[in-house]
Formats: sequence, C-alpha cells, structure tokens
Amino acid sequence: MDVKQFAGQERLEFAEFLATLSEQEWCAPTLCSGWSVHDVVAHALSYEELDGRAAARRVAKGLLLPSRINELGVVEYRKRSPEELVALMRASRQPRGLTARFGGRIALVDGMIHQQDIRRPLGKPREIPPDRLVAALRFALVAPPIRAFWRVRGLRLVATDFDWVSGRGLEVRGRGEALLMAAAGRSGVVGELSGPGQRKLAERVEGRGTAR
Repeated sequence: MDVKQFAGQERLEFAEFLATLSEQEWCAPTLCSGWSVHDVVAHALSYEELDGRAAARRVAKGLLLPSRINELGVVEYRKRSPEELVALMRASRQPRGLTARFGGRIALVDGMIHQQDIRRPLGKPREIPPDRLVAALRFALVAPPIRAFWRVRGLRLVATDFDWVSGRGLEVRGRGEALLMAAAGRSGVVGELSGPGQRKLAERVEGRGTAR
C-alpha cells in the first residue's frame, strides 16, 4: 500500500473518531499548548482548501513565521462547526494541495500526530497499524517543520511493539507511537520511554514546550 492510501485511511479514521466526540470534548485541551480539540482540527484542515496563491498570501501575512501562519489558519477555520469540520475531513480523505506533497506524507504525519494530540488528553487510545506508523516515523524524522531530527540526533530509537530501529548512539526504547510523539516534541510523552538516551531526549523535548 502506498503512502497516499495510508494518509487516506488515517484521515478517514480521524473523521470517524471526531464524529464520536461530545460538545464538551470538542472544547477540551490537547497536547498543543493553548489549542482546544476544535482548534487542532481546524489547524489540521486549514491548508486543505488553499491553492498556491492563497497559501502564499497566508505565509506573507504570517511574516514567514510558522507559528503565526498556523494561528492564522486556526482563526479562520475555528469559525466552522464540528459537524462542518468532520464533513471537510471526510471530503478531504485524499490529500490536496500542500498536504499532498511528498506523496501524501505530510497529510499522513500531520494527521497522525494531531489525532494523538487529541486522543491522549481525552484518554482515548488506539492501535495504529505498524506499517502506517513506520511510514509516518520515517518522514517525521526528516521533515524540517517537525524538528525531530534535532531532538533525536545522536540517539538510536528502538520500537518495542514492532520491528523498527533508527539512528545511532544512546538507545531510546518504547512503543512506536510514543517515539513518534516524543520526536515531534510532545511534552509528557518521553516518560513512557526508556534506555540510556531517554534522559537526553527528555531534556530536548521537555525544556522547549510543545510544537504545533
């Protein structure tokens, strides 16, 4: 199965999960500091309908600062109701525009991380298919916006729930989903990992807040 298919499956499952949430849960906090569930979903979809010109305008308005650019998208899309956002997620099963780049890898990684940003605080875990998670890990570790390459440099990541290893150096062990979220800078996840490199990874993640 190719990555675009993985991305489509991830989005469909994301939409089905969101459709089960209550009004109160849509207002709940997430792993993205200052963002509610509604905000994270708005962000995850905020690039989907942009053509090249519209994307360029948002980047310019955000003064080339990723956090500001993302916030502009959230402000625009949080005006939509949960039902409208779920409908857009379903309609966007196949990535378009920016998220379709790199063979759909942006959509896959962004969707997977943000779904976990929501699920973890709500106490609603899931089992991610290993082949889909491996595809996400491989891209997340080299994608500049995520900055995972900086956090895991000099470390050897070892998944304990399936066969996957990446990097050289002090070993960090744990479930593949936890490795992905920690590498993406999600605060609080590093405690689920172990190994001689765990402390170094924790210092890099916990001391800098949560990336969006």
